[in-house]
Amino acid sequence: MNLPRILIVSLGGTITMTSSAMGGIAPMLTADNLIESVPQLGQVAILEAITHFSMPGASLSIQNLADVARLLNEKLTSGMDGAVVVQGTDTIEDTAFVLDMLAGHGKPVVVTGAMRGPQAAGADGPASLLAAVAVAADRRVSELGVVVVLNDEIHAARWVQKSHTSLTSAFESPGTGRLGIVAEGQVEIFMRPKRDLLPITAALNHPSRVVQVTLGLGEEGWLLPALSGLGYTGAVIEGMGAGHVPAAAVDAISKLVDQMPVILCSRVRAGRVFTQTYGFAGSEMDLIKRGAIPCGHLSSAKARLLLTLLQSTGATEDEIRTAFGRTTPKQNS
Repeated sequence: MNLPRILIVSLGGTITMTSSAMGGIAPMLTADNLIESVPQLGQVAILEAITHFSMPGASLSIQNLADVARLLNEKLTSGMDGAVVVQGTDTIEDTAFVLDMLAGHGKPVVVTGAMRGPQAAGADGPASLLAAVAVAADRRVSELGVVVVLNDEIHAARWVQKSHTSLTSAFESPGTGRLGIVAEGQVEIFMRPKRDLLPITAALNHPSRVVQVTLGLGEEGWLLPALSGLGYTGAVIEGMGAGHVPAAAVDAISKLVDQMPVILCSRVRAGRVFTQTYGFAGSEMDLIKRGAIPCGHLSSAKARLLLTLLQSTGATEDEIRTAFGRTTPKQNS
């Protein structure tokens, strides 16, 4: 039987970290080192290893990920059957979401990593890498978009979130659940995600700086008037409940909408921002009437990434509203 050809791209992260002279652990291992630590991989696929970066997940930038997307598109259109991107778990959900927008190749792409370093008792990196390669080698996965695989679970880039700082079961998909699992080396797919966002194919050559601001109990939005002067081109407001902010912050948001696109999200981990239920000052209806754009089911972090990508392509405000409108179910007229 001919084995599939799978690309392994390492960006660094805990899975590559060993003891550092400075204390603690730091990225040390290469993609080749990771492959050598899991002999069973040779039974699953023919592998090509690239160490593209060697940094913690929190230090990756959108431009770094655009570079990774270009690499994936190049390799996946020139003979590779799938790809696994290895990186730090801090930003796996972000990387997967960005690559889902930028890597329009139609072949399986899996993002994985580890919650424990390779020198820790019960290190989970080898198992996650083996499961990720098995998923990337499965042609059915190409229909799912970019996925995240950790703890033998398969999650859609659109929904996955890190939910714990230390457990190996840290990744969840709030409100939807995982797409499938890997058991006994076999990929089991339980459901297929709705992909409501269009891929981004334009070059990311326009300046974009989007800030994410949380407005909780008692906040008055004093930071908001300074955003434009600080160089920000867009803002994501993370409100409470179904998309609500304190009444005292409404005027600041209203003025901010005149300066830049303002996306309205919620700190609640599951469920969408409402659009037509609450009518008090600071409610979702009030803020939308003032020009805020509801983010639908997107998390605040992913709404920030989407707005950044859209502005980086030079998207107009109408195009931004259309893109975010795809994440919000149509309402009855």
